[in-house]
Amino acid sequence: MPTTTASSTATTSRTGGVGEMLRDWREDRRRSQLDLALEVGVSTRHLSFVETGKSKPSPELVLAIAERLAVPLRERNSMLLAAGYAPRYQHTPLDGEALASVRGALDQLIQAHDPFPAVVVDRHWNMVMANPGALALTAGVAPDLAEPPVNVYRMTLHPDGMAPMIENLDEWAHHLLSTLDRQVAATRDPELRDLLDEVSSYPNIAHIDRAWRTRSSVPTVVVPLRLRAPDGKGGTVVQSWFSTNTSIGTPADITLDELHIELFHPADAATAAMVRG
Repeated sequence: MPTTTASSTATTSRTGGVGEMLRDWREDRRRSQLDLALEVGVSTRHLSFVETGKSKPSPELVLAIAERLAVPLRERNSMLLAAGYAPRYQHTPLDGEALASVRGALDQLIQAHDPFPAVVVDRHWNMVMANPGALALTAGVAPDLAEPPVNVYRMTLHPDGMAPMIENLDEWAHHLLSTLDRQVAATRDPELRDLLDEVSSYPNIAHIDRAWRTRSSVPTVVVPLRLRAPDGKGGTVVQSWFSTNTSIGTPADITLDELHIELFHPADAATAAMVRG
């Protein structure tokens, strides 16, 4: 049985001392030293000394700064290690006994959503759980894209994946790429950056207007996924979906911090009736 261990994964931030790491995250979040120091409750001078390596921060200060900068738990452990302290956050395997109750709750949630699609994904958008409705959506994709770990972005946007079935591919891809670009900025995860570079260069996607890199909001109420599906009579019909993405509240474990649940809902009555029927 897998055991719960403290994470010692190498940081995905730029390498360097804890002061440099804290400064990099602060600048990424576009926070001034004065603003952050007031919020944390230290002097600007002390924060400056921490960032330049002249002062060693306590573990409590490292975590307080990380909390206010919304640094992922994985990176907080890296900061603590860089400062000479032990990691504080566990990294428990999802299939481990310690997370059995959480795993059961997630399974109950996505199965209750059936026949509408629902998936649980990890930080790199690899599918870790899915209900029958989600598996039905992915029917017809190339076998290699359906082999574990199934990556939602590759399966959706690859020319041999769901892309040929998506009626509004340009609009949906713009939405997905913009979402992933914002996540890269928020987490500074190099694997997510590589994934973004890969999927945005697919031949059926590369032509799309790169305005998604501006990270501006889409001026619509909701972006639908309009998906062509068999009608059972030899033809096709268009299903329309919108999705909601949620995470586990107040996680204290890296695995739980990085999980997201995506639920797809019918965007019109015809789709709801079609799927229920």
